[in-house]
Amino acid sequence: MGSPLTRLPSRFPVGTRYVIEGRGGRIQLRYLEFPDGRHVVLPPDLAERQSARRRRLRHRTPVRK
Repeated sequence: MGSPLTRLPSRFPVGTRYVIEGRGGRIQLRYLEFPDGRHVVLPPDLAERQSARRRRLRHRTPVRK
């Protein structure tokens, strides 16, 4: 479908679309579609990993000395 993602650019051309495909409430595929027709596939679990990381950092117990 498209090229694998290594790093997102800081800006996107006008007309770039962020596409989410899913079924049954679960995300199956996420990608960026550029005006020239290129697709860049985004990892489906990136959002889950980031939110889990934030939760873990928020619930850390302070170290006692």
